[in-house]
Amino acid sequence: MDTNQPIGVIDSGVGGLSVLRALQQTMPHETFLYLGDTARAPYGTRSRETITAFVAQMTDWLEQKGIKQLVAACNTITVLGTDVIRGAHTFPVIGMSKGVDLVLQATKNKHIGLMATDFTVGTGAHRKEIQAADPAAEVFGVGCTKFVPLIEGNRFGSPELKEAIHEYAEALQAKQVDTVILGCTHYPFVKSYLEEAFGPGVTVIDPAAATALQAKADLEARNLLQTEGPGHSTICFTGDIQKGKLLAERMLNLDTCEFKQVKL
Repeated sequence: MDTNQPIGVIDSGVGGLSVLRALQQTMPHETFLYLGDTARAPYGTRSRETITAFVAQMTDWLEQKGIKQLVAACNTITVLGTDVIRGAHTFPVIGMSKGVDLVLQATKNKHIGLMATDFTVGTGAHRKEIQAADPAAEVFGVGCTKFVPLIEGNRFGSPELKEAIHEYAEALQAKQVDTVILGCTHYPFVKSYLEEAFGPGVTVIDPAAATALQAKADLEARNLLQTEGPGHSTICFTGDIQKGKLLAERMLNLDTCEFKQVKL
């Protein structure tokens, strides 16, 4: 492997663009190859076996492109485990950070909310990691099944989105949480709406920045970090490109990006 090879980034759809933004900010000279499986999104309601099969198709495609690292910019994919994601490939896999340190630094009453897909909440992965660091912490998960279709459908500001935010925020407010972690990479698209719904007494945390730092540390350790030249991102979707571009405009500087539709 060499420094000029791209970093692969995978997600079930467009949510991982929030992670791509953090990666670009942390490693501005790198080339990124983003693959969002928008034709088959969302993944959060699918079985583990189906998700594993879809991920294998994405990693096979990226292996052919010669990536030096893979970032799983999706919590639903991450909870499969890095060994499962990697399969027989040789590139290292960086999964989504669960933001444990950020959460425990922010919380005062140790009542922590988790907003994620049903699949991610069901694994208990966030609860286990947070309670391993602080057994006194309580973690309350809510499966936010309505968010991804609304975000993918560009329904920002719609009555349906406002209703869904109210429903999920109310469920966590009933548990008196003072900190909420966004356990799905789609949810930073609506972070400002969530902060408004929860009010100033609740800290809403996006762990994307911590994920980007982990990716950078891996490349530095292997002497593969690109430290000069302009950065560039090729963003590939398995579904409609125009729909993806509309959402990308909310997260990225499109001057440094190109878009392609691909088949797996």
